Amino acid sequence: MAIQIPLDPTDQTGTEGPDGLVSIAPDLAWQRLKIVNVVLFGHPSAGAGNWVLIDAGLAGSAQSIRELASNRFGQDAPPAAIVLTHGHFDHVGALETLARDWDVPVYAHPLEHPYLDGSTSYPPADPWVGGGAMALLSPLYPTSPVDVGPHLRALPADGSLPGMPGWRWIHTPGHTPGHVSLWREADRTLVAGDAFITTGQESAYEVAVQSPEMHGPPRYFTPDWPQAGRSVRLLAGLEPERVVCGHGHAMQGPRMRAALHELADDFERIAVPSNRR
Repeated sequence: MAIQIPLDPTDQTGTEGPDGLVSIAPDLAWQRLKIVNVVLFGHPSAGAGNWVLIDAGLAGSAQSIRELASNRFGQDAPPAAIVLTHGHFDHVGALETLARDWDVPVYAHPLEHPYLDGSTSYPPADPWVGGGAMALLSPLYPTSPVDVGPHLRALPADGSLPGMPGWRWIHTPGHTPGHVSLWREADRTLVAGDAFITTGQESAYEVAVQSPEMHGPPRYFTPDWPQAGRSVRLLAGLEPERVVCGHGHAMQGPRMRAALHELADDFERIAVPSNRR
C-alpha cells in the first residue's frame, strides 16, 4: 500500500476565472475536466496560432476544451500545436476530434507514437496495485491506440517545444515509454504530466475530493517502476517553484519541493505497489 505525503492546501497556486480555468502564470492555465487536467499555454487573447494545448482530456471533452480556448484566446482561434505528455486514454480522449477540426500538428515523443498512430495498444491495467475502486476498475479503461497519424510529429531532438519559447521537454519514462514533462527554467515551472501527481488516483474518494498529496504516477497504469523512480528523481533535481500535473491541484513553494524530494528519495517504499502484477 502506497504511503501518502500530505501537501499543504495553502500551497495550491493559481487564480480561478469564471470559466473554471486556473491561471498559474500570465501565460499558463489549467482546468480539471472530470478526472484529469488539461493545460493551456499562451497569453489571454493571444489569438489564432499563438497558443498551445497540452494534453486533450477524456473522450467527450472536445467541446469543453474548445470553450476554454475560445474564452481565453478568442473565437475561432486554433492553437499552434497540441503537445502530449503521453497517450493514455484520459490524456487523448478529445485528440482525434481536435486535431482534425483545428488541423494542427500533434507533438509527442517518438516512443509514444505507436499509441498515437493506431498501431499499438498499451499494456493492460493492473488492478492488483491496491488503493481503491479506481484501481479495481482499471481493466475497463481503454488501452487501444488513437490514430492521429496525419497530424503526428516527433518532438524536436534539441529539446525545444514548438509554439512554447523558453520551454523544453524532458523524457520522463516509466508511466509510459514516451512520457515527457515540460520545463521552463526562467520561472522554474514544471508541467509534469503523470510522472508524479498531486492527488491520489487509485481511490474514487480521493479522485472526488482532490486532497492535495504527493504521489508517484497512477499505479494501475505504470508498467516500469525503476524508470518511473528515475524520472521523479530527475524532476525533483530541477527544484521546481510550481508544478501542474495530470491529476491534482497545481502546487508551489518549498513545502511542495520537500514533498517531491521525499517521494524521490524513498520512491520504492512510498510509490511502488507491493502487490503489483
